Amino acid sequence: MSKNGISFENYWKDGYIFPIEIFSEKEALSYRNKLEKIEREFEFEGSLPLSLNTYKRINSQCVIPMACEIALNKKVLDAVENVIGKNILIWSVEFFIKEPKSKSIVSMHQDLTYWGLDNNEYQVTAWLALSISNKNSGCMDFVKESFRNPILPHNDTFSKDNLLSRGQEIKVDILEKDKVHIILKPGEMSLHHGLTIHGSGQNISNDRRIGIAIRYLNPKIKQIHADKDYAILARGEDKYNHFIKYEPPNSLFSKKDLDFHLHLRKVQSKALTKGSRKGVNLYQGNREIA
Repeated sequence: MSKNGISFENYWKDGYIFPIEIFSEKEALSYRNKLEKIEREFEFEGSLPLSLNTYKRINSQCVIPMACEIALNKKVLDAVENVIGKNILIWSVEFFIKEPKSKSIVSMHQDLTYWGLDNNEYQVTAWLALSISNKNSGCMDFVKESFRNPILPHNDTFSKDNLLSRGQEIKVDILEKDKVHIILKPGEMSLHHGLTIHGSGQNISNDRRIGIAIRYLNPKIKQIHADKDYAILARGEDKYNHFIKYEPPNSLFSKKDLDFHLHLRKVQSKALTKGSRKGVNLYQGNREIA
């Protein structure tokens, strides 16, 4: 299907599509300003049970209404529907921020390696830029058609310069010429498959690279590495009930939502830490994964 100049057939050809315009640059700037206002208000130690970065990076849809507002946006869901169908769950929403002149990188990896989901087809990640995302700012790099591979072996390097919690790196040499730079203007979005090999380089620019990653599932999919899992019904219906449903937050960092956030992290960590040889906390607040 072709929509707004985007051919969604290319998603199943390449394992990704971009750019998809969701917001105007003015609208994207408004969301960025709201996020940075939250950062200013809650940056001080002790203002929240955990660091603010933890709540931005991990299941922000539980405690930050703006995260759900973006994830539930009609234009975003329309694009997602073209990939996984009309019944859509929100599994997680995460803000990914690289500060100016950051030396950190994200090694090339596949998302689905540690998610514990039983089907590779009924999921998609939307990555929406709130600032310019290009090679200088450390945009994502995708490897075309790599989603056709199964989950490939990964090394857990635990490198201090790698923003992945395990420092996980795919055991395949990726040549620079095989990388496609996913260049996005503020307000533009990409969609990528969970098996698509991807990573990102340093932010050598003078501005922050701010993006929001939203993981969507079709209700047919199951969590098989944890006893239970949770999701928000974004569109359509769920006839399967593989995920326990919950409602988006009504206010910022309410006591009820903070308690649920803690519970959800514990539940999902059973899947995300499976197979790790170290007692690593995949939810370290100072790390990124895209």
